[in-house]
Amino acid sequence: MAETPENRRENANWRSSDAMSVSDLELWFVREVLPLEAELMQFLTHNWRNKSDIADLRQDVYEHVCEAARKQIPDQARAFVFRVARNLLINRVRREHVIPIEAVADMEALGIAIDAPGPERNVIARDELRRLQAALELLPPRCREAFVLGRLNGLAGHEIAARMGVTPGVVSRHLASSLYMLADILYGDRTDIGKSS
Repeated sequence: MAETPENRRENANWRSSDAMSVSDLELWFVREVLPLEAELMQFLTHNWRNKSDIADLRQDVYEHVCEAARKQIPDQARAFVFRVARNLLINRVRREHVIPIEAVADMEALGIAIDAPGPERNVIARDELRRLQAALELLPPRCREAFVLGRLNGLAGHEIAARMGVTPGVVSRHLASSLYMLADILYGDRTDIGKSS
């Protein structure tokens, strides 16, 4: 049905009325919301991987849309329906504290921000980095060099060998030795690592 200026004016008057009858709400829903069902289902299917939840999600969207429309009919039904759908998906994700990676297809599409680590976690991380740095200082220079090139800079064994001027076998021994020594320093009985004197 094509919208004419006369229909538009009639719809605007109808939307601004305070009390809405159930039949008016039903007419609005059938005319404005139901034609969006295929697009809504596509949106829900794309953003929620658990296919068995899709029908329930659609029903929840419809319920929330109707509840809101009883108070005031939204001017743009399509935008409103998809905003409700997006918010419902976000709320479901928040309610399920542990989210399997398959549950949500595209978190960025939902606009969910990833939580940044808190101040306590930052302090712990800084302390661990200080301990690692102090432990690295205790390694023999060639072992430390091999460890830094391999584990921190991400170089392959042959690249480390070329930079250090040694054979790949020597690099392997340096790396193994550095890992054993670091494990002993960091997780052994030593308690003085990384503490200021």
